[in-house]
Amino acid sequence: MDFLNKVRELQTQVPQSVSVASGKLVRGVGLTLEAVGCQLPVGSQCLVQTIDGEIEAEVVGFAESITYLMPTEAVKGIVPGSRVMPLSRQEGIPVGMELLGRVVDGNGQPLDGLGAIKTNKRVPLTRPPMNPLIRKPIKQPLDVGVRAINSMITVGVGQRMGLFAGSGVGKSVLLGMMTRGTTADVVVVGLVGERGREVKEFIQDILGEEERQKSVVVAAPADTSPLMRLKGCETAVSIAEYFRDQGMNVLLLIDSLTRYAMAQREIALAVGEPPATKGYPPSVFARLPALVERAGNGAENQGSITAFYTVLTEGDDLQDPIADSARAILDGHIVLARSLADSGHFPAIDVEASISRVMPMVVSDQHMDTARALKQVYSTYQQNRDLISIGAYSKGTDPRIDLAIKAEPIINKFLQQKMKEIIPYDESLQEMVKLTQAMRQGG
Repeated sequence: MDFLNKVRELQTQVPQSVSVASGKLVRGVGLTLEAVGCQLPVGSQCLVQTIDGEIEAEVVGFAESITYLMPTEAVKGIVPGSRVMPLSRQEGIPVGMELLGRVVDGNGQPLDGLGAIKTNKRVPLTRPPMNPLIRKPIKQPLDVGVRAINSMITVGVGQRMGLFAGSGVGKSVLLGMMTRGTTADVVVVGLVGERGREVKEFIQDILGEEERQKSVVVAAPADTSPLMRLKGCETAVSIAEYFRDQGMNVLLLIDSLTRYAMAQREIALAVGEPPATKGYPPSVFARLPALVERAGNGAENQGSITAFYTVLTEGDDLQDPIADSARAILDGHIVLARSLADSGHFPAIDVEASISRVMPMVVSDQHMDTARALKQVYSTYQQNRDLISIGAYSKGTDPRIDLAIKAEPIINKFLQQKMKEIIPYDESLQEMVKLTQAMRQGG
């Protein structure tokens, strides 16, 4: 009887087109549960009775009379024949200014122990794609407080950028630097599929108390179900869309897009979808652009979402299927090099391999020429590093290499920045101009 009372408490008005007949579990294999008697569309929620209480599950697929369910929490106490009751609840994600300074899970429920989020405003987890012709063009640069990005890989308001790196080279630290240094009105951070320890560290040490007041953190660590990890990304984007619709400029940071793809792979393989590219089913590559395209500029009366998605390159392989797919659908990429991190160069941004596709549209011609000249000098040194290191290059042989050797120490110093240091956009440009002038004068 307690189970039925729980169902009645959670149920709301039921659409006429949806059957609410209860079903029962006939099989539980791997990550999914199989039920019969519940004819429900994909995405519907159910309550599954167990010997320890009730757990919520979501419909992730079906085959003839069998409905595939995936629990949103750890599965325990499930027995054959357990009762399954559909829930017509479609509450959506709680949104509003009350979210600022809060930490929520993939369903938008608070994790920070500060009580319920007191708002009546809710938005759906997904929405129809925006007509690309009504979006405002990207015309203005966004200050992220990081000198190397502001000057040489300038980001535009409404741009979608990828942050490509292997494990342990400073992705999370760089995200924190941008959070503290950005001029955006609101910051939405999605920590998806990462270590649980990193969630608290990011909030307390990297984000900081002051910056947290204009931020919303959505956390779905690695020990949560793949369904919750999938929802974590989509919840973060939904929250960012709400603030954009209010006319605000939003900085959206998703760490990481790769974990989102892996969560979808786990779900797809569990329901029988065949693997295609290196173990990833086709649905993974369909969901990535659907998620990424939700960010960007809104219509004329709306704000913008400037998004950074971290992409984990396994074994530092930039040709990984997810990295390759993300590079094609994003508006640019910033590559963090392990060799730079190992040498103590932070942030470990490889300016040779990084590019912002909208930079020519948001900076002046002088800024573009200066950044290109600096990049060419830096690239010349990197291409001849081995010759210079072993002493095989003779001074005076090539004026370009001579200039690169002189400029290399000051360029490296320019590209480095302390974790707590914030360098505004205008100051970054002034320092870059001074640096190029010093190089031309041979100083």
